[in-house]
Amino acid sequence: MITQAAAHSEAFLKPQFLTRRTLFSYCVGGLAASQVALGEDDGFRGVFPIVATPYSDDGSVDLETLADEVRFLDLAGVHGIVWPQLASEYALLTFDERIAGAEAIVEASKGLRPKVVIGVQADNTETAVRYAQHAKSIGPDAIIALPSRKGGQSTFDLQAVSGYYRAVAEAGGLPMFMQAIGNMSVGFVSRMVREIPNLRFVKDEAGHTLSRLTEFQQLSAAERPVAFTGGHGRTLIEEMARGSAGNMPAASWVDLYVRVWELWHAGHRNEAIDMFSKTLLLITKAQAHGLPALSYVLHLRGVFPNWRVRSPNARLLDEQAKASLQETLEFVRPYLRT
Repeated sequence: MITQAAAHSEAFLKPQFLTRRTLFSYCVGGLAASQVALGEDDGFRGVFPIVATPYSDDGSVDLETLADEVRFLDLAGVHGIVWPQLASEYALLTFDERIAGAEAIVEASKGLRPKVVIGVQADNTETAVRYAQHAKSIGPDAIIALPSRKGGQSTFDLQAVSGYYRAVAEAGGLPMFMQAIGNMSVGFVSRMVREIPNLRFVKDEAGHTLSRLTEFQQLSAAERPVAFTGGHGRTLIEEMARGSAGNMPAASWVDLYVRVWELWHAGHRNEAIDMFSKTLLLITKAQAHGLPALSYVLHLRGVFPNWRVRSPNARLLDEQAKASLQETLEFVRPYLRT
């Protein structure tokens, strides 16, 4: 499948089928800036997990399991899915792997509930544009991009970042998330929203999440992004209280986040807090053990055949870590949906 993706990677602008998503992308992509009008949140609300990347025993990306994970997340009740981002190890995937993975996810999502958001960031604008063009051709609901961060920097030339987002947004033509990190201020995000027609959403991980959510709420409608958060949803309860449109947590125990979201927005605040206390047990495990813990839980839940990751800096799970993850998962299992 990866070989096939490589063979047609130069034909991004020739979609093989026309879906609702693809049609919308052409409509947005073909309009002048002054003509584009998206709804306040365009239906993008809720829990949008970052899909983990599964690997076969030989180290290659396991596309079949990736598709299985999409179906698992749908059963978990998520509102959207996002791939590939930091928790997907996007920087360690090849160009062809990302193309094949995006196609596998969009194909697996057909007929399912979650919105699909495809990550198109790259270390340079030219490659990010190619990812965005490919995304437009396969028709997800939206795209998302981190700023170009070659070398892992966290302080950016914001003029260069502005040009990068303009080029990627134009190439993709789809509703777009920017992922704010480093020195990308609230003012910078709001300016991008005001000036780039299809950039309406932000996954905000720059600075202090809670105070920035309040700042976003105080902006005028024309420059206010639909604000999602990340950070494993460590402060999800207060994020919702401050008007967050959603969170992008890890996929491994996402059904707990969904239950918190649903209880909170149904007005059952105490029950939501109680459920969140259980979610925090696993959040602390993720903080302690990193990406291998996320893959290991997906393995324990029958989604992944193993718990391989590619990061050379990942700490291998020792027996105590695995036992602790199993024990915690068993404790919360009555609250899981799948």
